[in-house]
Amino acid sequence: MSEIKFSCSGCGQHISVHKKYAGANVVCPSCSLQLTVPGEPERAKVPVVAPSPAAAPPRTAPAPASPSPAAAPPPKPAMADSPSAGRRSPVIAIMVSFVLLVAVAGGGFALFKNMGKKSGQQAMVEPADSGPASEPSAPNSDPMPASKPAASLPGGMAKAGPAPASAGGFGGNNSWPQWRGPNRDGKSTETGLLKEWLPAGPPLLWKIRGLGKGFSTVSVAGGRVYTMGELNDGSHLHCFDEKSGNKIWSSDVIGNKGGDFVGPKSTPTIDGDRVYCLGQFGDFVCFDAQSGQEVWRKHLMNDFGGKYENWNYTESPLIDGDKVFASPGGRRGYMVALNKGSGATLWQSRQWTDSSQYVSPILAEIGGRRQVIQLSQQSLVALDVNNGQIIWRVPRRGATAVIPTPVVYNNIVFVTSGYNIGCNAFQINSQGGRYTSRQLYANKEIINHHGGVILIDKYVYGHSDRGGWTCLDVTTGQTMWKETGVGKGAVVYADGHLYTRSESGSSNVALVDATPSGYVEKGRFSQPDRSGAQTWPHPVVVNGKLFLRDQDMLLCYDVRAK
Repeated sequence: MSEIKFSCSGCGQHISVHKKYAGANVVCPSCSLQLTVPGEPERAKVPVVAPSPAAAPPRTAPAPASPSPAAAPPPKPAMADSPSAGRRSPVIAIMVSFVLLVAVAGGGFALFKNMGKKSGQQAMVEPADSGPASEPSAPNSDPMPASKPAASLPGGMAKAGPAPASAGGFGGNNSWPQWRGPNRDGKSTETGLLKEWLPAGPPLLWKIRGLGKGFSTVSVAGGRVYTMGELNDGSHLHCFDEKSGNKIWSSDVIGNKGGDFVGPKSTPTIDGDRVYCLGQFGDFVCFDAQSGQEVWRKHLMNDFGGKYENWNYTESPLIDGDKVFASPGGRRGYMVALNKGSGATLWQSRQWTDSSQYVSPILAEIGGRRQVIQLSQQSLVALDVNNGQIIWRVPRRGATAVIPTPVVYNNIVFVTSGYNIGCNAFQINSQGGRYTSRQLYANKEIINHHGGVILIDKYVYGHSDRGGWTCLDVTTGQTMWKETGVGKGAVVYADGHLYTRSESGSSNVALVDATPSGYVEKGRFSQPDRSGAQTWPHPVVVNGKLFLRDQDMLLCYDVRAK
């Protein structure tokens, strides 16, 4: 039987229908989105409606607020309660049954169709063979299985805070919903990934352009990829299909364009059906994750008395329960907690009034008390998540810019920064509700500028401005090994390996064994089509894919073992 195969633009569901229904309006059996079957109709269009009243109501794809002058907006699909939907016939039930059967049976394929909306600049999808030559992935391969849960910390009195309850996004299983992943530690729990790479690197699945300028990396949930970029009229949030790279929507303007190192530097945070973004000039905005419509907006300077430093705001928003945190800095309080649904202010940390820096905070539970940990130029501080009161504070002097995110091992908090400052480890103790701190060591074994560090077991891995890539025992400060590797850059962890990415030159990416016994590289490749700017966006590994952002371009690689 002749069929038309296509994918749902909302959830990626594969659908197959007889060619005689080309041009007909159908409902996705997975997410109830109204779709139009591709191709020229052979007969009058037959509307297909949801099979029963119990099914989820159909959603319409978001219409652009101001479409590009170069392209007319796509036709608006008919709603289920439109006049056409009322003219039902027996063929409707047959069609719905057929679509459902085909959806269950599967049959993978990709439909590369540009779906950019709202922005003044369209995203372009380029074929995968425009990248480095490599063995192509199987077109009908199954998605990665659900990740195994992370193991609990043995015998410790502290643990990193879990991801938000809804961090899996809307309908997704595996996700990378925020800066440095589900637990904000730069670690993926996925398995079944490649243990070594061919000389050309892993297969390139897709490559897209149209993101605009900036250094935001990606967040992934619900089959969608989110990042920020600066277009001609200002900074925007972009949403792409994870499987194909097709643009689903771009938001209205978040804030002004420009900045020192042009463009946004924050990474979006996904929580359920909302996405939270921070523009480089303090515009703090919540968007609907499905449609890209703005839900609420605040400003870190105008609303909270904040003041950004030389390189603007770079922090990525943090979610805990019903709260979303940001760090305006300044005399009215370094951190602020807002109600994530309404944007209403819950508290501002008036006890702590340091000037803002570039660090993204973390959540941890130490001594049985949940706390948000943040680092400034003057101090390392833990605040009570419920009221913003200081739980403990440790003086720790930085220089010029403090950027890397802290990591926690049991009751040890490890921090590092560049400009010849180095690293510190503080042991935090609690007895009878009273907290005390003790510095275990301060050295220059890891002077990390901004590529971040990863904690695995009791070892910290990251690049040091002195000595290159370094493995350090977090409990003692002892260096296990140092190696030049790909040079200065960022790191992420998945399935026993470090994914290291150089920030300059060809932006080499390497696969390295995560072991304290020595530096063992399992392959490397050079990023194609370099922009010439610094590749500061951290790599992301999720759902068997490696994402690399370079200014206007985003690359997606298949790193699953075959």
